Amino acid sequence: MTIAIEARDVTVHYGEILALDRATFAVAAGRVCGLVGMNGSGKSTLFKTIMGLVRPDTGTVTIFGETPATARRAGVVGYVPQSEEVDWTFPLSVWDVVMTGRYGRLGPTRRAGRADQEAVWSALERVELAEYAHRQIGQLSGGQKKRAFVARAIAQGATVLLLDEPFAGVDQRSEATMTRLIRELAVQGATVLISTHDLHSLPDLADEAILLMRRVLVQGDPVEVLRPANLALAFGLDPMRLGSVS
Repeated sequence: MTIAIEARDVTVHYGEILALDRATFAVAAGRVCGLVGMNGSGKSTLFKTIMGLVRPDTGTVTIFGETPATARRAGVVGYVPQSEEVDWTFPLSVWDVVMTGRYGRLGPTRRAGRADQEAVWSALERVELAEYAHRQIGQLSGGQKKRAFVARAIAQGATVLLLDEPFAGVDQRSEATMTRLIRELAVQGATVLISTHDLHSLPDLADEAILLMRRVLVQGDPVEVLRPANLALAFGLDPMRLGSVS
């Protein structure tokens, strides 16, 4: 079994605020893993640490045994951000956004070649956005915007995908398209880590799940992870009042 993402005792502070507390887990290649936790539990910080954008105070993160910075430079990691992290007024077309996934492969002139253009068209077709290629990115619906960033990761050739709340505010078509793509990419060997609040859909989407509250509380089969007693640990709820989400 090849380990794609591994975190060991990762602790991160923002000043006096503890964001991650000795978080430890591993996700094997070709697996879809759901990341579950309340707001402020450290999910976004964990993503940023995996991408190498945040350096942990203690502990280590590796991507296929390499540092996050090395993996990012190699184009191994693709990221689909939350909508509020993106300036949707910036004058880029959908094509431009997806082409940014190819930048690491372009030569010194930064001119896209035939292989780059073909990769972008192929990615747009896979997410069903080819007809919107020349539309300004901010003109898309919420679900289409998320699909455009999934296309960017596909065009990039990323083998580790980090999806931060990809189903928040999206239409049913986009959710169905992304769910299908996630499963297809995993079958092809990609590793997908998904932050989500959609607990009811998680057992059908993910091979495993991680319950996070600054540290990893539970990791395993989604049905087991989402047991009421476990959710009570993460969300501070009364397990006697929680029904099964499986």
